[in-house]
Amino acid sequence: MAQPKFLLQPLSAAICVACYSVAAYSTEVQPAQILTPIVVTAQQGNDANGLIVHADPKQPTQPIPAVDGAAYLQSIVGFNQIKNGGANGDVTFRGMFGSRIKILTDGTENLGACPSRMDNPTSYISPESYDKITVIKGPQTVQYAHTGSAATVIFEREPEKLTSEKPYRGQASVMVGSYGRLDHNIETAVGDETKYVRLNANRSVADSYQDGAGHTVPSDWEKWNADLAFGWTPNEDTWVELKGGKSDGEAVYAGRSMDGSKFARESLGLHVEKKNINEVIQKIEAQVDYSYNDHVMDNFSLRKFTPVDGMSMPMASNVARRTLNSRVAITTEWDNWSLVSGVDAQNNKHSARKGMMNTYKDKPRVTDMDFESYGAFGELSYQLSDQNKLVTGARIDQTQIDNLKMDTERKETLPSGFVRLESQLKDQVKTYVGLGYVERVPDYWELFSTQYYQTGTTFDHLNNEKTTQFDAGYQYEQGAFKSWASVYAGLIQDYILVAYTPTGSMGKLEAKSRNVDATIAGAEAGISYQLTDQIQADVSAIYAWGENTTDHRALPQIAPLEGRFNLRYVQDKYNLGLLWRVVAAQDRTSYREGNIIGYDVEDSKGFGTLSLNGTYNLQKGVDLSVGVDNVFDKNYAEHLNKLGSSGFGYAATEQFNNIGRNYWARISMKF
Repeated sequence: MAQPKFLLQPLSAAICVACYSVAAYSTEVQPAQILTPIVVTAQQGNDANGLIVHADPKQPTQPIPAVDGAAYLQSIVGFNQIKNGGANGDVTFRGMFGSRIKILTDGTENLGACPSRMDNPTSYISPESYDKITVIKGPQTVQYAHTGSAATVIFEREPEKLTSEKPYRGQASVMVGSYGRLDHNIETAVGDETKYVRLNANRSVADSYQDGAGHTVPSDWEKWNADLAFGWTPNEDTWVELKGGKSDGEAVYAGRSMDGSKFARESLGLHVEKKNINEVIQKIEAQVDYSYNDHVMDNFSLRKFTPVDGMSMPMASNVARRTLNSRVAITTEWDNWSLVSGVDAQNNKHSARKGMMNTYKDKPRVTDMDFESYGAFGELSYQLSDQNKLVTGARIDQTQIDNLKMDTERKETLPSGFVRLESQLKDQVKTYVGLGYVERVPDYWELFSTQYYQTGTTFDHLNNEKTTQFDAGYQYEQGAFKSWASVYAGLIQDYILVAYTPTGSMGKLEAKSRNVDATIAGAEAGISYQLTDQIQADVSAIYAWGENTTDHRALPQIAPLEGRFNLRYVQDKYNLGLLWRVVAAQDRTSYREGNIIGYDVEDSKGFGTLSLNGTYNLQKGVDLSVGVDNVFDKNYAEHLNKLGSSGFGYAATEQFNNIGRNYWARISMKF
């Protein structure tokens, strides 16, 4: 796989030299005053009274700093991931999966192309290249197409704010870790008050890791991303940005019978924003974004070919998806009212070709799906009093899905909406309570990657999924003590469930989708206490519960009760941290049921892992972070984990284990 020259491994040495050179210069000019950042171990609700979580993806996380979006999100309370190997896991939130979680990058959506979600949306995201992550829990926003019923996650980059006095800024980092892990990240911008150019580039490689028992788990990867943006800011109220990017990679999967030998992405976008139009119209924003994903999976280029799972010969499958997103929104304010309204649209086409070895390259791509949607939305806020605010919204989406293989189509009208009351009692307690409703059309994977539950059914056999969910929460702060909690309960009519049955050739399991009714509930909560000026402690917990009320059994693929305990010692120049993660056993399972990625095999065992980290401010703008994950080399497997591939010698019901003891170090520089 070709790599851009500026991303090759000698960059490690160059960045380290630059770190010390810039640091030495800054010591003479301006003494260090910035406190050293901490390693992120858990995120708390910190906006909209606990409903919205903000995270800084440029901060290192523990376990080891994230290689992709799913790995980073797992550091936020409520998220888990279904792992395939070392990279490109598929994220879950509150036990919900797939298109129930809306994943956006700078307001647009990149869905990936693999029919088994080998290249899911978060696999194309390099977290450190973004400025912030916003998580909106539950169906409590309607500003984005096909609102996520479980959560809406937004990875964002901020417009540059450069001046003639300082016409540049940048940051870079290098991380090394056990099992050949090596990451480079560069972000730099040059310009002035009216224009800028920004480059984000990164590369990550790793070898296969060993679990706590010393067994090698096939899991190596190599990936790179490069994005370039040109911005124009003729005045403080106008922003125009044209951006484009490319990426590629490869990954070996212990939990799949094929590996990903190509993850090519091309993207292009134009964003325009105008503020302070008049006394009422505060902002108009518009964007159009194009992406093209070209993904190859095969069973021979990254592993020794072994005839397994009905594949008697070396095979390759090449899938692609072209996506065009557009959105226009207007923010208006008058008196105590604020309204965000707009329209959006998406068109994406999916194509595929396959063959023995690399013969697929000589075959034409065949388009098998065409998806179109158009939506309109309005989200209104009203300040009832100094203490109370009412927020409500509604949207309507019109979708059409064409199954080009069967020459059939499906048209749907999808309503969604919510209402929420936010309150602030004195300065110590903030609360929210809301009710939301979302209709979700079956996504590409549920329609095209599964067999239907009944034979002879039509393209529109699966009903739309309809979720009605209650959300509530609070934040409390009094002196050295803080606490927060979010709770939810939902009724899901026509929940789309995937079951795996041995009906294929030679008893191979086939995924079949059908509708059931379901009930879900759960909570996230945390408390923290400043023990002394230097010592901080916090505890957080998450619990998700789901019931298939049609069949009177548990909803599958829900992570068990989990708790995290953090203890941190903080000084001006350095800090030390301890993370103890405790996960309970999961006995609420449903055999061979789940989603398009995985299914329940058996009840899982509980486990606990201890991790240590520290950060030291070497000079102003230069920080060194180190960590040890799984200090006691625990041998364990997550409940949400795919079965090991028989091509690597795993038994039919054996899951692969997580990484054992893992050392890492990261040096970062800002200038």
